[in-house]
Amino acid sequence: MTPLIELERLVPGFSSRVYAKAERFNPGGSIKDRSALNMLLGRIRAGELVPGKSTVVESSSGNLAIGLAQICRYFGLRFICVVDSRTTQQNIAILRAYGADVRVVTEPDPLTGELLPQRLRLVAELLAEIPGAYCPDQYANPLNPQAHLATMAEIDEALDGRIDYLLLSVGTSGTLGGCAEYIRRKGLPTQVVAVDAVGSALFDSPVSCSRLIPGHGASVRPQVLDREDADRVIHVSDLECVVGCRRLVQREAVLAGGSSGAVVAALERIAPEIPDGSTCVLVLPDGGDRYLDTVYDDSWVRRQFGEVSHLWKGPTEYPEPDEQKERVPC
Repeated sequence: MTPLIELERLVPGFSSRVYAKAERFNPGGSIKDRSALNMLLGRIRAGELVPGKSTVVESSSGNLAIGLAQICRYFGLRFICVVDSRTTQQNIAILRAYGADVRVVTEPDPLTGELLPQRLRLVAELLAEIPGAYCPDQYANPLNPQAHLATMAEIDEALDGRIDYLLLSVGTSGTLGGCAEYIRRKGLPTQVVAVDAVGSALFDSPVSCSRLIPGHGASVRPQVLDREDADRVIHVSDLECVVGCRRLVQREAVLAGGSSGAVVAALERIAPEIPDGSTCVLVLPDGGDRYLDTVYDDSWVRRQFGEVSHLWKGPTEYPEPDEQKERVPC
């Protein structure tokens, strides 16, 4: 179980409560640990994946790969991970530390100009070459969204069902699918806000562009995606992700990853429409320690967007000492 933390300063003047589901506290450091375990454990227990013999092959931008690498190392499975040139060097180093065989795709698909189709093509080639190789296939495997029934159950238990808005980023859409299914089963009065990337194919982004921040959005629509799972969709740009991350760490001292910044940006956009006294939950997929050379690097930000630090370097109001509450997980 990961902690749910109340954020009291994130949106100045906001008259509703905001909580963050801090998924960085999973063993491998992200929400993808849940999907990774759910897609492998059953096959391991059934003897379909054999320690010292079986090979797991997957395409991932980083976090799912790290979750899979950790599990494969523990159970003695060979793991080949297909990533692309947007994956951070830190993530690649973590994968190799777990013993993963990392294959980096650098040339985009000639038809779409995207890297993901090339990654999936390489996965298919490896599966054809390696006898008995298994691909969890996070984009099509129903065990991916199924893992997040537990994610939403933890939120529900912590807040006793009083969740008016759930904001989460979408990539494979596993988190979206699992959380939405739980909400339907329990009949919760929760509006699900899916946060997609500008330039993504998931929810028909109005703009076609390349993306810098990994972890949300996709150039290929996953089979597990059900668009009806989202009550509302917000498209967020790379710059908004950076600003959201920087505001989160400045105002709340929470160092979170790029897709978490997207969720923060989405909340700020819809905050004026949210009724007073509502309860909002932000799912923060990972920590910011894997983004220190991008999102949190001032030089990198200036190279990509120019001088934009004024967007997060503003005065922050702090409560008086006797008004401050001890921040504890719910």
